[in-house]
Amino acid sequence: MSMALVKELRDKTGAGLLDCQKALADAAGDVEQAVRILREKGLAKAAKKASRLATDGAIGAYIHPGGKIGVLIEVACETDFVAKTAEFQQLVRDLAMQVAAASPRYVRREDVPEAELESERAIYRTQAAQSGKPPQVVERIVAGQLERFFKEVCLLEQPFIKQSDRSVKELLQEAIVRFGVNVEVRRFARFQLGEALAADHKESSPGGPTSG
Repeated sequence: MSMALVKELRDKTGAGLLDCQKALADAAGDVEQAVRILREKGLAKAAKKASRLATDGAIGAYIHPGGKIGVLIEVACETDFVAKTAEFQQLVRDLAMQVAAASPRYVRREDVPEAELESERAIYRTQAAQSGKPPQVVERIVAGQLERFFKEVCLLEQPFIKQSDRSVKELLQEAIVRFGVNVEVRRFARFQLGEALAADHKESSPGGPTSG
C-alpha cells in the first residue's frame, strides 16, 4: 500500500498507522471509502468514551472579521494535557466559527424545549394536512420536517462548515477517538451587533438556548 495514501488518510482522520493501512486494504486503495471505514470503527470507540466525565477543557472566543459577530464557547475534555494541545485549541476555534456562521440556538436536540417542538410539529402538521395527504403520510412529513429543524437549530446536528459531508457530532466523535478522551460542547453564546435581545435569547443553563 502506497505510503502517500496512508499519510493522506492519517492526515484526514488522525487514525494510527496500522489502522490506516488496514482500512486502505479493506477499501482497495480508495481513500474516501477508507475514511468511511475508519469513521464507522471510530464511532463505536467514541461511544464508549463519550460517557466518561469531562472535567477539563477550554473556553474559546471568536470574533468574525468586521467585528459584528462574536462567539464564546466552552468545550470540555478529560485532561488538562489534551486541552492545551494545538489540535484541541484548533477544534475549539472551529466550533466557535461554526456557531458564528451557522447560528445554532441549542447544543443538542435534547435541549430543545418540548413546547417549542410541539409548536413546530403543529405547524408542519397543518401544512402537510392542507395538501390532502392521508394521516400516516402527514406524520412522515412532520418527522422529516422536524429532522430538518434540528439540523438548523442544534449545533451537533449541523453540517460542519469546513466539511459539509459530516456533522458537528461526527467531528466531535472523531476527536474523541483521536484524543482518546471524552470531548463535548458544554455551552456557547453568540452575539451579533445590533441584534435585539429577546427573552428567549438570554443565557441558559449548560446545553440550553444561548445568547445571540
